[in-house]
Amino acid sequence: MRFKLDENLPNDLAEALRMRGHDVHDARGEGLGGSPDTAVLDAATTEERVFLTFDTGFADVRRYPPGSHAGIVVFRVHDQRWATLRSPVERLVAGDALARLSGGLAIVEETRVRLRRHR
Repeated sequence: MRFKLDENLPNDLAEALRMRGHDVHDARGEGLGGSPDTAVLDAATTEERVFLTFDTGFADVRRYPPGSHAGIVVFRVHDQRWATLRSPVERLVAGDALARLSGGLAIVEETRVRLRRHR
């Protein structure tokens, strides 16, 4: 799967996804650090990459409706360090949510993954 990571996500996440065979780009590495949210999502959409972020604003389906992008994953965890994020990421990757995400929205919490798919 192809991903673009927002600038607020840890490098460990990119490495963990790459180790599982995914194609990962990150906003900082592409010179998009500090860019408006819409510019980063537009880049992900143009490249047909699922966008991963901590920014809960991307969970607003009225602003970012399913089908208008390749997919958005919003992490909602109490602590943004990799030690806390690791388990929810493993749950996301191990389950079938990514396979069903195409153009949809996944909210990844510490104990569950909620999915709103594009119809």
